Amino acid sequence: MTAPGTEPSAAAVPDQTAGAGIAVEGVTKRFGAVQALGGVTLSFPPGQVTALMGENGAGKSTLLKIITGDHQPTEGHVVLDGSPLTLSSPHEARRAGIRIIPQEPEIIPHVSVAENVYAGSLPRKPGRRLDGAELRRRITADLVRLGFEKVIDPDQLGSQLNAAQRQLVEILRALTSEAKVIAFDEPTSSLAENEAEALFALIDRLRAQGIAVIYVSHRMKEIFRLADRIAVLRDGTVAGVLDAGSTHEGEVVRMMVGRDLSSLFVRQDVAGDEVVLRLEKVTTDDVRDIDLEVRAGEVVALAGLMGAGRSELALALAGDQPVRSGRVVLNGRPLRLRSPKDAIRAGIGLAPEERKAQALFLHRSIRDNTSLVSLDRLRRWRFVRNGEEKAAAQDFSDRLRVRTPDIEHEVRKLSGGNQQKVVLARWLLRKPKVLILDEPTRGIDIGAKAEIYRIIADLARDGVALLVISSELPEVLGLADRIAVMQNGRITGELTRNEATEEAILNLAMADDLAPVGTDRSRTDSAAGDAR
Repeated sequence: MTAPGTEPSAAAVPDQTAGAGIAVEGVTKRFGAVQALGGVTLSFPPGQVTALMGENGAGKSTLLKIITGDHQPTEGHVVLDGSPLTLSSPHEARRAGIRIIPQEPEIIPHVSVAENVYAGSLPRKPGRRLDGAELRRRITADLVRLGFEKVIDPDQLGSQLNAAQRQLVEILRALTSEAKVIAFDEPTSSLAENEAEALFALIDRLRAQGIAVIYVSHRMKEIFRLADRIAVLRDGTVAGVLDAGSTHEGEVVRMMVGRDLSSLFVRQDVAGDEVVLRLEKVTTDDVRDIDLEVRAGEVVALAGLMGAGRSELALALAGDQPVRSGRVVLNGRPLRLRSPKDAIRAGIGLAPEERKAQALFLHRSIRDNTSLVSLDRLRRWRFVRNGEEKAAAQDFSDRLRVRTPDIEHEVRKLSGGNQQKVVLARWLLRKPKVLILDEPTRGIDIGAKAEIYRIIADLARDGVALLVISSELPEVLGLADRIAVMQNGRITGELTRNEATEEAILNLAMADDLAPVGTDRSRTDSAAGDAR
């Protein structure tokens, strides 16, 4: 099925809603005057993984909430195993065998992992006391059955869990009882590689057991690793359904945003000769002897594998980690960075990797988050000039196309791409000389990525020196004028735009002649020899 204005794809497959599995037929959902979904008809067959894709705001979350009983459709209905199903609550969906693994886990902090997993159905002894032995037997059996016995401790308290472990608890909670349909909403956003692989193996087993799996993710590699079918939503309607085995990333992107992947990057040559930022033998607890220059209007990418020291270098330049030796020079003047305040006053801004944990006040408004680092410029005496603050926040919200009802909207209610735009608006208002962007498009959809790339190009054109950290090699190659590759806390080489290829970057990122910073080289070599 193809939305109006979208050419049929060679990889498109028919979408059958009759029979087993779960489906939605003619589903429309309105919130007041806003239509989130319009006449959506889609099936999710048993024994198949259907990837549900689309830009933020395309209707994916609304559709999931209708399937799991959190929202009721304005028109249309849900069909389970061929019969219409009325779901007035998530509890009814769960009773029908429909489960969802939410992106934001809900964990009880003061009880164990085992008690979190079976909350609401804990085994009891006579007198209603917890049956600890039976609880232990159940959690041990389920961890082994699901393949997570080595990645999570059932006795650990909820308050002690990291983001990845909280996600795994949600997955365990959903899978400890019989299910017909399981929806995963960005399940790997907080998982390490080994944890993600355990999840993928589990999804493969669910498919083999005949369960209908709905998988929502922005990560193309995962989609093509797991999916049998790819259903694409655009502007609340079905843009198409593709056979994952006979399509490609470019076709999926074109269906999502209406244009090719190659058009996402804005390539320009605006770098000047003026060196804005110069690092001379900069050494911290995590990086050593970093020599680097960034010119006005230049985009320099820091590439490397996990643990290479890129984010640690960014935090040091932002005044959040001490520089032990070497010099940071801005516009020819050495800086003394004792705190983030020093960096901000000097003209260095950082949009960190973890925007929710490190950059945003989620329960505060777009206005508050935008003006945060510019309050000294918006005050008269001790009072913020509210009119000027509102006007500035509105101006940058409009410029960056933040999708929001108004600037008083809480940031936590925005999509990931719009949250990232708020972080960027903060720095555009401050007008830094150097802006460091750490994983600026992580966890956001293709359409939002294109808008972030446009903003980066605009900043370069305005003469800002940009240092971009990214783990996505196509992004590095598409954005950068020059690429510095790090490994074990050091720069192993630099590549110009013309020299850079994925192979060249990976060769520098995996150089095997460098011991990690802070490591005794002889001991490292000895350990490596013992391992061999």
